[in-house]
Amino acid sequence: MTAAVARKRGLGIQARVEERYGYLFISPWLIGFVLLTGGPVLASLFLGFTLFDIVNAPRWVGVGNYVAMTQDFLFWIALKNTIVYSLSTVWVSLTGSFLIALVLNRDIKGLSFFRTLFYLPSVISGVAVTLLWIWMFQPDFGIINQLLWSLFRIQGPRWFSADEWVMPSLIIMTLWGAGGSIIINLARLQSIPTELYEAAEIDGAGAWRRLLHITLPLMTPVIFFQLIMGVIGSFQVFTVAYVVSGGRPTYGWLFYVLYLYRNGFEYYKFGYASAMAWILLAILLGLTLLMFSTARRWVYYEAE
Repeated sequence: MTAAVARKRGLGIQARVEERYGYLFISPWLIGFVLLTGGPVLASLFLGFTLFDIVNAPRWVGVGNYVAMTQDFLFWIALKNTIVYSLSTVWVSLTGSFLIALVLNRDIKGLSFFRTLFYLPSVISGVAVTLLWIWMFQPDFGIINQLLWSLFRIQGPRWFSADEWVMPSLIIMTLWGAGGSIIINLARLQSIPTELYEAAEIDGAGAWRRLLHITLPLMTPVIFFQLIMGVIGSFQVFTVAYVVSGGRPTYGWLFYVLYLYRNGFEYYKFGYASAMAWILLAILLGLTLLMFSTARRWVYYEAE
């Protein structure tokens, strides 16, 4: 055996040993993924075609659960509420966080304090935030209605207690908790080269034209990212609806994931809930692909 062959064989043995150690080190993640993510995902795909109440064995019904959805009145209410919520809150969050980031990007006194103030609500637990807003929106002694009466002599609405005020209440909550989006926008604004603004100003471009032709185009990748994440997150709204409604929502609080949860863990219709989960995946996948298909028309990447 020549020295070259021996060296090559030794390197091959070492590579196999390193490979085994690699699998050993990632085995906790692999086991967790199979047991807690991959396995349940495949199980839900199967259960979506069955009737399963966790007591009796799954009974195959084919597409019966999906057909039942088309005839389920509450399913359509939950889907409609979720779509309205997504359309309302995503655009308010995008616009509001962008405008606040523009203000915070200016050289003003106490800037660090205001940045911290706007970001702080986004790190508070969702349940704690919801309980805080329940108190603030309380129609009889809540601070918001008290301020409306004491300052403007306006009788405040019922807020969470009235279905027609659910969406306005959620929009206010969404804007209040947009600290994460504000930080992302602010980071992007500070990365825009100042030379572009200086050149535009020399050419006679005013503040409005600089915003339209420099700031907005360079912000589109960040806006696109937040749009996708916002749509995905808004379709999964659960905590606020569950806490406010106490798990027994009126039609105004019946959102998709909350209805999915009730079917699975209150009615024990796990097959139907699994089918709803896959419909939600299909909706989000379709919306994401649609947004990516339109991105080339309005998203500007500097590398291109």
